[in-house]
Amino acid sequence: MTENRAPLPREALRRVIEGRGQAGRVPLMIHFWVNPDAFGPRRAAVERLLAAYPSDIQAMWFRIPAVYDAPEDDLSYRWSWQGAVSAGEALDNAGFIADWDGALGPLLADFPSPDYPGLTSDNPAPDGRYRLGCWWYFFFERFWSIRGMENALTDFYLYPEEVHALFRRLTDFYLRLVERGRDELGLDGIFTSDDLGTQTSTFFSPQVFDEFFAPYYKEVIDRVHALGMHFWLHTCGNVESLLPRFIDLGVDVIHPIQKYTMDERRVARLYGGRITVWAGFDVQRTIPYGTPEDVRREVRWLIDAYCRADGRFMLTLGNGATEDTPLDSLEALLDEAWRYGQA
Repeated sequence: MTENRAPLPREALRRVIEGRGQAGRVPLMIHFWVNPDAFGPRRAAVERLLAAYPSDIQAMWFRIPAVYDAPEDDLSYRWSWQGAVSAGEALDNAGFIADWDGALGPLLADFPSPDYPGLTSDNPAPDGRYRLGCWWYFFFERFWSIRGMENALTDFYLYPEEVHALFRRLTDFYLRLVERGRDELGLDGIFTSDDLGTQTSTFFSPQVFDEFFAPYYKEVIDRVHALGMHFWLHTCGNVESLLPRFIDLGVDVIHPIQKYTMDERRVARLYGGRITVWAGFDVQRTIPYGTPEDVRREVRWLIDAYCRADGRFMLTLGNGATEDTPLDSLEALLDEAWRYGQA
């Protein structure tokens, strides 16, 4: 008999996210973090491997403005009105506003419009799966892409008014974006990223988060919920101190609970009934350096740690699979997640 590896219907995933029960198996979205192009000559083999297993979301991508490059049909649809940084500049230090003096006005006056027609273009038609609207860089990540990491981390103390003014305008952009996502793409959920943690702690104190981030997060999340959608957040590093705040703000799905930064069993015990964990399989050590059996063992451990009768658990990779990922380890991940994840 041929094994049925059909993806879950959208309502099954909604039930899991809302804590209304399991879906018959652990929902899988490993494909989301595997780009076959990254594997070079092994691309076709990766595509065949992914095609053999289901992905339980249909990822829909917003066309968010780039920092410097604008599309031909709207030359103002980019974040910076200035030229690109010098080649070789570190990504997290490549902000285009080196000094706030006289810069806030031009930035806000030339802000990209969320009504750009191409925002939701080039996405596939519904296929019965849960439709997740995605973009990278929410508040902190967008902030340091504008100011550079060092400036961003000191601005909370030196330029609080400028930070709030920028975050206010970003919030307005996102509020319109999620409305268009629901109306034009029929989304079930919104996914974005904000890496707030290092390997040992958050980049800044919970008090800074409360003052500068929480009000704007809440406004966007409340709008997402009012439109009947879930809010998914990717945030790397040790963010345990912020988990209660994410829950209070209404974050529905958290990714990845990064391996070696937090105690997964502790997180599952303290927060598993109040937020859905989109658990991320370790891509720093286990996948590139472990054996296929190490991979299978870790899959079983994650499922045992997080699985709950009310749902609230899904499985994926912790970040993008890199080109040094052995294909037999990737296959072990997919196969064991499928087999061991059967309820």
